[in-house]
Amino acid sequence: MDLVAKGDDLEKKAEKKLNGWGFFGSKHEDAADLFDKAANNFKLAKSWEKAGSTYVKLSQCHLKLDSKHEAASAYVDAAHCYKKTSTTEAISCLVQAVDMFCDIGRISMAARYLKEIAELYESDANIEKSMEFYHKAADFFQNEDVTTSANQCNQKVAEFAAQLEQYQTSIDIYEEIARQSLKSNLLKYGVKGHLLNAGICHLCKGDVVAITNALERYQEMDPTFSGTREYKLLADIAAAIDEEDVSKFTDVIKEFDSMTPLDSWKTTLLLRVKEKLKAKELEEDDLT
Repeated sequence: MDLVAKGDDLEKKAEKKLNGWGFFGSKHEDAADLFDKAANNFKLAKSWEKAGSTYVKLSQCHLKLDSKHEAASAYVDAAHCYKKTSTTEAISCLVQAVDMFCDIGRISMAARYLKEIAELYESDANIEKSMEFYHKAADFFQNEDVTTSANQCNQKVAEFAAQLEQYQTSIDIYEEIARQSLKSNLLKYGVKGHLLNAGICHLCKGDVVAITNALERYQEMDPTFSGTREYKLLADIAAAIDEEDVSKFTDVIKEFDSMTPLDSWKTTLLLRVKEKLKAKELEEDDLT
């Protein structure tokens, strides 16, 4: 018998158990065992839709038995099968799992799956929904004092906020992560990167006074910052903007990039800054 046929057979037996006579608890336990075996066969056959729907049925059995942890875990299993065929179905199952983990006080589990929902929305290029769930996951991780995971999720929120031109949101997040990181010997080395990201968002807002003030604050926050290439990059770009000098701006970026390659996020934002600067320079030329 092939695996799908075996799975179908086990699923039918499970349905029969549920619809037949028998003690309430024992018939749901027996059905759960059969649904679990059926789902495993569907998984082995890579019949993901059938495996997913069977895990959902397994979850319902666990709920009838008042085993919320097992019910939530079955929804997670369903989601991981649906991930292969339907992001929407996978997200729907993970949302159910998160609600159940919250009900039984398993907040760190809920956080983990909120992050997974965010990642699924991200893979579907739904940036607003992805931001929403990364933000929720960060809150949950923070409540459980899992700071590193909270920071990772918050950085995603900041990254997307900047893409959507919500620069102040990004600045607030990067500055807060930098402040927190200074308290940890392990995370201190990452501070200059967070401050650089915040600084680039300031540059996108195009307010030279605000950038200069921010650099002073960063120096107070971390006295070692002014000796870094990241600080020099921000200060030199601010000077180029102030002088409305596009070629100086380009040279400064090139020099930094030759030693520390800029990732696509930074490059995209710095291109926005450059376009604004170019437009300003053209305006000036038109006036003269």
